[in-house]
Amino acid sequence: MDITFGNTISVEEYHSLRKAVEWKELDEVRAENSIKNALFIVTAIADGKIIGLTRVGGDGGYTIFITDVIVLPEYQKMGIGKQLMAKAMDFVKNDYVKDGQSVIIYLMSNKGLEHFYKQFGFEERPNEKLGAGMTQWVEK
Repeated sequence: MDITFGNTISVEEYHSLRKAVEWKELDEVRAENSIKNALFIVTAIADGKIIGLTRVGGDGGYTIFITDVIVLPEYQKMGIGKQLMAKAMDFVKNDYVKDGQSVIIYLMSNKGLEHFYKQFGFEERPNEKLGAGMTQWVEK
């Protein structure tokens, strides 16, 4: 299987990926803003179809977050997620951070996948220094 990588995704493709991994559905405006406001997007493509995605976001300062590490279920366990993360980390380390600067990268792992992110230098929380990561969906 030949995998290529790109840096664009449509709202429809984004919705399709999220649905395939049973993630929360987003409205069109939120989905479009998530794509266009990302600092960096990397997609995995097989046979002309987007099969994976990772987005890098941030505040333009020292805070970076990695989100939407998605690979279609039928393409999981083939190293595609690892390649997506490697490209995201390469962007942060080589394109975003300048000499003499530092940033902190946040991400929220799906349960049971913490080991995957450890290979990229992430620390599991809670630990002796840091409490548990926390999230909250706000709906109206």
